[in-house]
Amino acid sequence: MIRTLPKGFIDMLESYGKAQYTALLINALSNTEPSLAVRCNTRRSAAISGLSDNIPWLSGSGVYLDRRPNFALDPAWHQGLYYVQDASSAAMTAIVGEIAHKYFNDKALLYLDACAAPGGKSIAAAEALPKGSILLSNEYDSRRASVLAENIAKYGMANSAVACGDTGRLATLGGIFDIVAVDAPCSGEGMMRKEPEAVSQWSEGLVDRCARLQRDIISNCWEVLRPGGIMIYSTCTFNRLEDEENLAYIIEQLGGESVELSACKDVAGGFDTPYHCYRFMPGHVRGEGLFIAAVRKPGNGRTHIIKVKKAATVKMPAAHAFMQKALVEPDNYVLRQSKDGMFYAIDKEQADIFDYFSEHLRLISCGIPFGSLKGKDIVPSWQLAFSEALDFDKFPHLDLDYRSALAYLHGDSLSDIPSDLPKGFILTTYENRPLGFIKNIGNRANNLYPDNLRLRLDPSKADLNAYLRIVKPAST
Repeated sequence: MIRTLPKGFIDMLESYGKAQYTALLINALSNTEPSLAVRCNTRRSAAISGLSDNIPWLSGSGVYLDRRPNFALDPAWHQGLYYVQDASSAAMTAIVGEIAHKYFNDKALLYLDACAAPGGKSIAAAEALPKGSILLSNEYDSRRASVLAENIAKYGMANSAVACGDTGRLATLGGIFDIVAVDAPCSGEGMMRKEPEAVSQWSEGLVDRCARLQRDIISNCWEVLRPGGIMIYSTCTFNRLEDEENLAYIIEQLGGESVELSACKDVAGGFDTPYHCYRFMPGHVRGEGLFIAAVRKPGNGRTHIIKVKKAATVKMPAAHAFMQKALVEPDNYVLRQSKDGMFYAIDKEQADIFDYFSEHLRLISCGIPFGSLKGKDIVPSWQLAFSEALDFDKFPHLDLDYRSALAYLHGDSLSDIPSDLPKGFILTTYENRPLGFIKNIGNRANNLYPDNLRLRLDPSKADLNAYLRIVKPAST
C-alpha cells in the first residue's frame, strides 16, 4: 500500500536537516506496513511458545509476528497472558527498569501513568516496577477509561488503581509520585501507517493545538511529581514542537534535569537539541513512531503528606468470609466497597494511599475487585480470576478443552458438569490457568463471564486456521 503523505508534513521533516533519518522515515511511512508484536505477561508467569523473532529490548518476553492471527480465538489473549503492543511502546519496560534501579535502588515506587488508555504502557511499566510498587493509571475519556480498566484487570496487578479525569484533578494529589509517565495526546504522526485518519487530519494547526494541550498536561503532572522524581515524557509523533520543544519547556521553564537512558542507546536521537531524547522511527526500528525522554525534578522527598479521613468500615461478614477464601494471605488486606456495590481488597500497608486516591479522584477500580453481593452470596468478579492475589487452590476448578473454552468465552452455559464438582462457584481454567467463574447448580452451570467481554464470534463457525499459539501452556 502506497500512502501519500501531506506535503506540509514532509516539508517539516526535511527542514530539520537530518536527511539520513528523514529519507528512511518518509519511505517507511509511505510504502511499508508496521510489524505486529506481542508481549507476555511475565507477572503471571506466561512465556512465549515456539516463536523466536524477539523484540530486542524485551529479553525474550516479546516477539514480532509474521501474520495477524485472530486473537479472539486464543483463550490466552482473553486470560490476559499476553498483550498486543507495538514494539516501540514496549520499550517502556526497559526504561522504567533502568530508572527504578539507577535512581531509586529498586525500592517500591508510586507510579502514575497520566494518559494511560488503552493501557499498554501501564502494563509495560508494571512489568519493571519493583515489588510493593503502586500503579495509578488515569484516562480523561470515560469510554477509553473503561477499556483501560479492563486491560489492567486482565494484567492482574493487585496494587493498582484506575482513575478517570482531567490531569488538573490529578494535580490536587500534590507531589507524591516517584515516577510520572506522560504519554501525551498528540497529532499522531507515528500512526500514519496504521490509521488513514492520521494522514488525513494532519495540519500545522493540529500540531500547534496538540503542543499547547501537552504543556498544560505536563504542568499539571509536574505538580504531582515529587522532588527527586522522574517524569517520562512521550508522544507518537515526529515534529519538534510536540517533542524537543516540550522537552525544553520542562527543563528550561519548570527546572527539570535531562536524564540519559541507556536502554534507548540504539535508537535515533533528538533533532537539534542539547538534551537527552530518543526517537523510535519507522525505517530505523520495526515498531511505530515514538519520541521519549526522561527528566528529573530537582531535590528529594515528597512535598505532600498523605492524610486521609478514616475509611468507612465495611460491615459485611459474607464479604469478609469470601475474601478469606479467595485470596492468598487474606489477612494482609482490608475491605472496601464502591458505590456500585463492588467489594475491593486493599493491601493494609497501602490502604492510606488508595483511600487518598479515592478521596481526590474518580476511581473506576482500586486494588482487587473481587465480588459483589447477590442475595446472600458474594458473586466472584471476573477480575478476581486474573488477579495475582487469587488463591487458585481454594476454589474447585474445571479445566476446559479448547472448544469448551471458546464456548465459555462466548457466554454459553456449560452442560455435562462432572458429578464430583460441588455446587456453587467454580473456577474454570484453560491449560491450568484461570479463565473465569461459573455457578454449578447441579445439572448445568451458569456462565458468569460478563456480557461486555464475551466473544462475539460463534465458536462453532470459527476458522481455527486463524488461531496462533503464542503462550506456552502452564504445564510445560
